[in-house]
Formats: sequence, structure tokens, C-alpha cells
Amino acid sequence: MSGFDLIVVGAGIVGAACADYASAQGLKVAIVESATIGGGTTAAAMGHLVAVDGVPAEVALAHYSLGLWEAFADLPQAEFSRCGTLWVAGDEADCARIPDKLARLTAAGVHAEALDTRQLYELEPALVPGLGGGVLVADEAVVYPPGVARHLVDRAQRQGATLYRHRAALADYGVTLGDSTRLHGPVLVATGGALAELLPELPLRPRKGHLVITDRYPGLIHHQLLELHYADSAHGEAEASVAFNVQPRPTGQLLIGSSREFGKLGAEVSMPIVRRMLERALHFLPALGELQALRIWTGLRPDSVDGLPYIGRVPQRAGLWVAAGHEGLGVTTSLGTARLLVDQFLGRMPALDPAPYDPARVLA
Repeated sequence: MSGFDLIVVGAGIVGAACADYASAQGLKVAIVESATIGGGTTAAAMGHLVAVDGVPAEVALAHYSLGLWEAFADLPQAEFSRCGTLWVAGDEADCARIPDKLARLTAAGVHAEALDTRQLYELEPALVPGLGGGVLVADEAVVYPPGVARHLVDRAQRQGATLYRHRAALADYGVTLGDSTRLHGPVLVATGGALAELLPELPLRPRKGHLVITDRYPGLIHHQLLELHYADSAHGEAEASVAFNVQPRPTGQLLIGSSREFGKLGAEVSMPIVRRMLERALHFLPALGELQALRIWTGLRPDSVDGLPYIGRVPQRAGLWVAAGHEGLGVTTSLGTARLLVDQFLGRMPALDPAPYDPARVLA
């Protein structure tokens, strides 16, 4: 039996960030991952570092994390690109929502500015004519999530962490690995979409998403582009929804999203959903119709019942912690999640009020 201060189950972006920060604090850490590091939900993420103006606790965690991402701006593996985020107003109703969006972002400490029609097309001339303006958050960025996850795990190992390439089953104050090795110590479950296998008492609703990536077309767009009411899709309850989200990658390729489906767990591509997604993107960016797509793939986003991740101690489970349920903001909030979780684990006062993310809220 091997003893550890913390056993992190799952090496997606959230688990990797937790292992990295915990080992940096001097904890003896084990990382347990049976599949590719950063190869699950993390590999199906767009990699946007963005504060989506949802509920205040979600915005607060995103804003806190965005500050921590600055340390990765020069990391080659991160493919960090400070392209900024441009929220596009599709119609007059969207334009009317701009002041409220600015107010919510400003209240969370996010610097944003309103754009009129002239300013919008000066920044992005390829957008469809007739749009009324938008909101620019110039400091936001995109990254390559699997590369960051691998870097965080590698760094954790350099800091003394041990990586076990096995499946894990929860045991009494520890885990049992697929080869029957027993690891003893507090456990952090950070398995994303597979949370239900280890912690079925925490309700999770996987939402399937599709992504399309194009060949290289540098300079067509310059910012990550989202429609202003993107959050209506991200936080909505529709069985299937799509929204305009296109981002320029440092390679010159364009990454196109986004779609969400409840109740679809397989990895197969749904061409009807892809068509809906591309039609929505073409509505805002007609030039996409002339581009060559290289790949379409899918992934599952782990969504909690109230839209906020589960971060903290699991009630009635001795030595068991959780960091999961981030839906589409797991990349953005991973670094902040790690600080929030590990600081609580060490008995420190975290930078954010941990109460909104406490798993106990859904178990009362």
C-alpha cells in the first residue's frame, strides 16, 4: 500500500490543474488516469478563456481563473493566443442587451467595451452586413487544452507527483487500481463526464457537443466570435441547441462551434446537428461557406444540475473531495478550481467564497 497526501483521479484539464497546484504546495500527490492525459472532455473543448456572463458565482470563478492563465501566455504547449472575445449583436433585441451585459461583466471585474456598427466592421469586416454592434473583451484568449493538461501533469511529476496509468475504484480512504495496487489517502475525483461512475450521488447531465475545424485561412477573422445570447444556449434546457462561436487558432485554422445535446452519449457525429451548427455560423460569417473543413468530432460536457461546478468536500464520505461538473467552462475555470479546492483542502481561506460550489448544496 502506498500513502499519499492527495490522490487525484482524472487527468483532464481540471484534474491536472489540481495535481499541479497541490504538488506545488508540497503535498505528496498521486495522479490516476487510465486513458490519454487531456484526452476526454478536455480534448473536445474549444479552449476559450472567456467570462460568460451567467450567474455571478460562475463569472467570479471565470474571472479569477483568467488572471491565473496569464502565467501560461508564453508556454509553447499552450498555444496561447490573446485574440480577444467579440460578442456580436445579431439584431435590435441583442443590441438592447448590450448595456446589461456590460454591467454584469464590469461588476465581475472584467474590462469590456461596447462597439457600434462602424467599430464592429473595422475589427471584423468578414461579418455579415447589417449587424448592429457588439461587446469587445480584448484581453481574453484561446489555448490548446490537451497541451496544457500534459504540461500540468508533467510539471506535477517534476514536483514529486506520481502518475498511475490505471482505472481506479474508490476504497476505504483511498483507491484500488486496476492492477490491484492500493493507494491510501484523501481522494479528489476530477473525472468530468465519468463522475457518475465514482460519485453517483452527485447528479450530472452530460451534454454532447460537436466541433468542426477548417484548413488554414489566416486573417479571415481576428477575434473569437460569439453571438451575444450565446449563454441562452449554454445554460438552456432545450434538448438540442446551437449557437454561433468561431475562433481563429494560432495555426490559421478556424474552430467552429457550438452545439449542445442532452441525452446523447455516443461519440458518433450527428450530421443534422452539424448542419444546424454550420447554418448558424454561416448566418453571421458567410465566408465560412467557401472554406474546407478537415475534421468533425464530438465530446461530452459534464453539466451539474444548477450550472455551477461541484468543488469541495463530499458530504458523508470521509476523505473524499470533488472538482467536476464545469460544463463548457472547464478550461477557463480549471486553474481557479484548483486553487479553490486545494486551499480548502489545506484549511486556507480561498480567494473566492466556496459556498456556491459546495457539493452539499445538491445533497441536502
